[in-house]
Amino acid sequence: MPVNHRPSDDGSWHHQLGTSLFPASPSRYHLYIGAFCPYAHRADLARSLKGLQPFLPVSIVKPYTEGPGGWQFPATDSEHPGSTPDHLYHSEFLSELYFRSDPDYKGKYTVPMLWDKETEQVVNNESQDIMRMLFSAFNDLLPADKTKQRELDFYPPDLRPQIDELSSWMSPDLAAGVYKAGYAPTSSAYAEAAKTVFAALERFEHHLAQHPDYLYLLSPTRITEADLKLYTTLIRFNPAFHPKFDDGVGKVGEKAPRVGRWLRHLFWKVEGVRETTDFRAMRESYSKDGGDGRVEDVETFVEPWTEEDERWRLERAVV
Repeated sequence: MPVNHRPSDDGSWHHQLGTSLFPASPSRYHLYIGAFCPYAHRADLARSLKGLQPFLPVSIVKPYTEGPGGWQFPATDSEHPGSTPDHLYHSEFLSELYFRSDPDYKGKYTVPMLWDKETEQVVNNESQDIMRMLFSAFNDLLPADKTKQRELDFYPPDLRPQIDELSSWMSPDLAAGVYKAGYAPTSSAYAEAAKTVFAALERFEHHLAQHPDYLYLLSPTRITEADLKLYTTLIRFNPAFHPKFDDGVGKVGEKAPRVGRWLRHLFWKVEGVRETTDFRAMRESYSKDGGDGRVEDVETFVEPWTEEDERWRLERAVV
């Protein structure tokens, strides 16, 4: 068996697909995610939009922890809708895989996590690394009829400066900010964190107002990494984060109508996005109550796409 490469000092593995150690292969890797987690959702969304399901199967932990083992797998497919058993080893806890990779591991047991079945070790457990690898690592394996998926580039060279600039404040102010607000230990800490969150939301609203022809954050026609990052945070706002804010705080579409329409466009009109969005898991993770996350309640969290919305979309010549 090849040498097992241990995690870095920060407790993460940062190996890359497409290298001599971890070449792209149609059956070698496995992705572990949690449908509740916005960071794991990034990886699953990249997998879905690129059409990588035949090459990269997934196992999905339950949306809440049970006991010291951390994230847990259901024992059967029917035990917990939206979650799956560990399809590789039938592990009870995700932590078992981390210790299988490194018996002396002392870091956190996080999702997403990319696993190499051949060497039985973690390849990478950093969400941005995994997301970006999936943008291109399997391109050569996609069949001839998947030209659209092969050509999708979510981090194109000409837009990288804009993507990086958005990410520089989106990540701390919004993606991390909703957690700081939702779990703030004091009212003053909440007020400060909530102020930062809604200031970031307002920045996106202003950005879209300056680009009325854009269907996506940075282009009329091209979806990018910036869209994936913002979507996986904001789609959780109404079902999971909003209940943790003060009663006077509106939902996304009420606070930022342009951002709300951008969000609804991705959910309703971009194939592969809605399929990765599990409202029940989001609700359960934050409230231990998935009752409002049933599929039939989806419009509780995402308003429907209207005829007016469709006219707006078609005016931008995107079909």
